[in-house]
Amino acid sequence: MSRVVTVFVIIFFLLFFSSENAVYAMHITEGILPPKWVITWFAVAMPFVGIGIYNVKRKKRTVPSYLPLVGMLGAAVFVFSCFPIPVIALNGMATSHPCGTGMSAVLLGPFVSVLVAAIALLIQALFLAHGGLTTLGGNIFSMGILGSFSGYFAFKIAQQCKLSLFWCGFLAGMISDLFTYLGTSIELGLLVINKGDSFFKATAEIFGVFMMTSQGILCIVEGIVVGFVLVFVYKRRPGILFALGVMKDDTKPVQA
Repeated sequence: MSRVVTVFVIIFFLLFFSSENAVYAMHITEGILPPKWVITWFAVAMPFVGIGIYNVKRKKRTVPSYLPLVGMLGAAVFVFSCFPIPVIALNGMATSHPCGTGMSAVLLGPFVSVLVAAIALLIQALFLAHGGLTTLGGNIFSMGILGSFSGYFAFKIAQQCKLSLFWCGFLAGMISDLFTYLGTSIELGLLVINKGDSFFKATAEIFGVFMMTSQGILCIVEGIVVGFVLVFVYKRRPGILFALGVMKDDTKPVQA
């Protein structure tokens, strides 16, 4: 795991010292969640992170260069989620951004993808004022757990439907984004329950704001990126996809 952390630290310093602009908070920001939800989301997220650590230790024994690949994809998730797009209608509670967890879930598996997202979110909270430590569990739940598992299963279902590799990747990236922001919307929607407002109405309104402002377009863009990345890897280094179990050796050739 030391190599993974090293890659993240290098990326952080490159971004930190090369940036001349103010840093804006992203994900669910610090101080938004009350204590009971802070504890709840941490309790939900930590078992997934623990299983992710176990899977990394297990897979590195069987897959050559597995740790460097985890570090590379971790850096990609970190950079992807460091491009905040302010959502004015949410009054600073959260911002919109690409995620990258759909791609990491397809290549590394959903549990390792959760771990990758958790490390990225922790570094952003500690050093970039993105998100926060009290909201870390909630952000892991939305971007790590929902984003990873939805993207992974979208990819597998698309494979069962005999879609080309590009469209499998496209659906993984797009669905991952949709579920990430659905999760964020649910977490923010839960905050209105004690105020007597409708949870479902609040969640739908917040999710609608995300989709109508920037995330609707970002979902499509990220889907295209994931699709092209998978096709590129397949054409240049198909052995990587076979070794990771993304595709089987008897899979028919695919077209972009």
